[in-house]
Amino acid sequence: MIIKQLDAIERTGVSHNASIKKRVMLSPGELAGVIQFAQSVFPPGAVAGEHRHEDMAEVFLVESGQGHIAIEGREHALAPGTCVVVEVGETHELCNTGESDLMVTYFGVQMA
Repeated sequence: MIIKQLDAIERTGVSHNASIKKRVMLSPGELAGVIQFAQSVFPPGAVAGEHRHEDMAEVFLVESGQGHIAIEGREHALAPGTCVVVEVGETHELCNTGESDLMVTYFGVQMA
């Protein structure tokens, strides 16, 4: 059993942009098949630059705010309640296009 309280987890910068802060609820190795389970807050204008993962798929759930995600160069709007799956190897970039924070909860699933 693993139990964690989100408010007790320290915020750290994401590797793609240190201005984007995340709380990691599950780290690699804590649960088989899950690379990471986290929640990130993107301040207005913040971008997690274009990147891809060769060993995992990612699932994103927008909690609050507005933005877009570009997958393989195609932009998709992000709004509260939007769930997006990025498949293994797909290039993707997330951006806060709104005037308030964009909060995204996400997890990576090991595929290789």
